[in-house]
Amino acid sequence: MRTSASHYVVTRPLYSEETFAEDHEKVYRKRKTTLDHIKQYFSCDSKRVKNAALSVLPIIGWMKMYRVKEWLLGDIVSGVSTGLVAILQGLAYSLLASLPAWYGLYAAFFPVIIYFFLGTSRHISVGAFPVLSLMVGAVVTRLVPDKGSPVNITGLEGLTMDEQRAIVSASLTFLVGIFQLAMGVLQVGFIAIYLSDTLVSGFTTAAAVHILISQLKFVLGLTVPGFSGPLAFVYILEGIFSQITSTNLYDLVTSIVVMVVVFVVKELNDRFRSKLPVPIPIEVIMTVIACGVSYAFNFKENHGVDVVGKIPDGFEAPVAPNLHIFQETAVDAFPIAIVGFAVAFAVAKVYSVKHDYVIDGNQELIAFGASNIFGGAFKSLAASTALSRSAVQESTGGKTQIAGALSAIIVLIVTLAIGFLLEPLPKSVLGAVVIVNLKGMLMQVREVPYLWKKDRLDCIVWIVTCVASIFLGLDLGLAVGLGVELLVVINVINPQQKGVKIFKIPAPIFFANIEFFRGKLVDAVGFNPLRILRKRNKALRKMKKLIKKGELTVTSKGLQVTGSFPIDESEDESIMEDLDQPVDFSDLPVQVNWRSELPANISVPPVTIHSLVLDFSAVSFIDISAIKGLKTALKEFIRVDVEIYIVACDPYIIEKLKSCKFFDDEIKTSIFFLTLHDAILHILQLHPPLTIKREPKPTPSLSEKRNVLLYYIQLSKYLFFF
Repeated sequence: MRTSASHYVVTRPLYSEETFAEDHEKVYRKRKTTLDHIKQYFSCDSKRVKNAALSVLPIIGWMKMYRVKEWLLGDIVSGVSTGLVAILQGLAYSLLASLPAWYGLYAAFFPVIIYFFLGTSRHISVGAFPVLSLMVGAVVTRLVPDKGSPVNITGLEGLTMDEQRAIVSASLTFLVGIFQLAMGVLQVGFIAIYLSDTLVSGFTTAAAVHILISQLKFVLGLTVPGFSGPLAFVYILEGIFSQITSTNLYDLVTSIVVMVVVFVVKELNDRFRSKLPVPIPIEVIMTVIACGVSYAFNFKENHGVDVVGKIPDGFEAPVAPNLHIFQETAVDAFPIAIVGFAVAFAVAKVYSVKHDYVIDGNQELIAFGASNIFGGAFKSLAASTALSRSAVQESTGGKTQIAGALSAIIVLIVTLAIGFLLEPLPKSVLGAVVIVNLKGMLMQVREVPYLWKKDRLDCIVWIVTCVASIFLGLDLGLAVGLGVELLVVINVINPQQKGVKIFKIPAPIFFANIEFFRGKLVDAVGFNPLRILRKRNKALRKMKKLIKKGELTVTSKGLQVTGSFPIDESEDESIMEDLDQPVDFSDLPVQVNWRSELPANISVPPVTIHSLVLDFSAVSFIDISAIKGLKTALKEFIRVDVEIYIVACDPYIIEKLKSCKFFDDEIKTSIFFLTLHDAILHILQLHPPLTIKREPKPTPSLSEKRNVLLYYIQLSKYLFFF
C-alpha cells in the first residue's frame, strides 16, 4: 500500500510584472554615478589597504591562522613525498615538450616559489602538466623540427637544437604568463565557466591519446621525429610502424615491467587508501631501481638504451624572452594559457570545497601568470598542476602551500647536489611512468554512454571535442569544442499543447549567440515569421488591386471573386521595407482572417501557434547587440499575431531593456510575467483550450485549467527540441 501523499494548495493573484509592481512597491538603492565610482576607486584607508594586501598576497591570510603543532608535520611529509613525485614527473613531462629532461625540474621549482606567495589554493601542486607540455612540444617541434631547418628566428643563430628549443619553450612560457597575468588584472577569471566539465573531459581524453602515442617511441627505443598540426598522430604512428622491427628489446622489457608494477601498486594504493598512512611512492621506487640496473649493466653503452644523460649541477642563467618568438607563437600561447588555468582552477576548486575555503579565479590567473613569467625567464616549462601530483600532496597530509615550498626545496637539492644519480635513467622508464599515469584521463571515455543516456547535447560536445582534438591537434580541437559548446548553449523546451510554444534559454544572450538564438527560435515554432509577414503584405497588396479593379467584392460572407482572370504572379518588391511592416487593413473594407481560405487563389503559409512563451529564468546577462536582435525577433512574431510572453526574467534584465529603449507601441512591458505558471494561466484565460466550436460547452472551471497547466509543466520536463 502506498501512503497518501501530502498536498497543499496555494491561492494568489495571477501576476504579470506590471501588476506585481503595482501591488508591491520596489525599494531602490541609490545609484552610484561614474564620479562616485571614481572617488571610491581612488579612496584609500587602512581597511582597503589591508584587503588589497590580502587579495594580492593570500599567503598573509593563511599564514596568520597556521597551526604549527597540527599542520607542520603533515606539510613536511607531504612536501617530501610531492617533491619526489615532482622530480620524476618533471623529467618525464619534459620529454613531451621535446626538451632535455632537466628542464622539467625547473618547472617543479621556479613556478612553485611564486605560487607560494600569490596562489589561493592550499593543496594543488604547481609544476609541469602533461597536456600543457604536449601543447608546448607541438610549438617547439614546429619552430625547431627534428629534421630540416628551423624557422628563421632572430637570436637562435649558432645554438644547438636543444638550446634553440629551450629558448622557444622559455619564450612561449613567458608569453603564456603574460596572457594569464593580463586576464587576471582585467578580472576575467569567469572565463573558466565557458570550459564545461564535458568539454574539458573530451579535450583531456584526446590529449591523453596524443601523449600515449608520443611516448611509444621511448617505450620501443625508436628514433621518430616529432610532428605537430593536423593528423600529427598519424605521422607519428607511421614513423613508429615503419621502424617497428628496430625495437630495442631492453627498452621494451624495462617499460613493460615498470608499467605492470606501477599499475598494480597504484591500484593497491587506491584500494587500501584508508589503511595506508601515505601512498606507496612506487614511481620513485621503480625509478631508483631502474637507475641502479641501468648503471650496473651499462644499458647505454652495451645495449643502446637512450638515457637521461648529463644533468647540469645548477640552474641556467635567466634569459630575456625572444620577441620574434612572441610573434610566431601568439596564437598558440592563448589556448595554452586558458587550458593551464582551467585545469588548475578545476583541481583547486575540488580541494577548496573538500577543505572548506575560498579560491579566487582572478587571483589564480595572476598567480599562474606571475609564476610562468618568472619560470619562463629561467627556461622553465609552462606550469599548471597535475591531478595525480596534487592528490599526493593532499593525501599525504598537506595542509598549506608550505608543502609546495618544501617540495621545491627537494627539487632544488636534487638539481644542485644529486642530479647526477639520475643520469643513467632510461627514457623508456619515464615514458612508461607517463603512460601509466594516463589511466585516469583515458578512462574518461566511459562517460560517453552515460552522457548519451542523460544528455545527448553534452555527449555531442564531448565526442566532437575529443575527435577534433585528436585529428586536428589540441589547439584547433579546443577551438572546435568551444564552438560546438556555444552552438548547443540554447535548449528548447517545446510542449505539444496546441497553440502554445515554450522556449527556454538556459544561458546568457550576447552578440555571439543572438543569431543562433533566433535561428533556434524559428526552428522551434516551425515557421519563419518574417517570411509569413511578407507573404501577408504581398497578399494584401493583391487584394487591394483586385478590389480596385472590381474583380474582388465585399459581401456579408467576406471577400468574393466576381470574375475569372489570370492573376499576375509577379509582384513589385522594390520596397522590401514595406513588406516587413505590420499588416495594414486601413484601405481594406474588411479584415482578413489569415487562418481561413483566402480568395482568388491567394496562398499564405499558416501560423500554427497563438502564444510564444520565452523562459528567461537562466538568462543572467544580455548585451546591446542581443537586445537589438531580440527586439527584431519579437516584433516579427507580434506582426503575425503571435502573442509574446517572457517569464522569470531577472529585474536587472528588465531594467536594462527599459534603459535601452526596448519597449514601444508593439513590445509592451505587459509581456513580462513572474512565473511560467502565471503566464500559462493568463494564456488559458485568453485562449481556453477546451472550447470546441461544433458543440459549445461550459466555460472550463479553475480545476480544469489547473489540470491543463499541470499538463503543460509536466510535458515541458520531457520534450526537448534541439
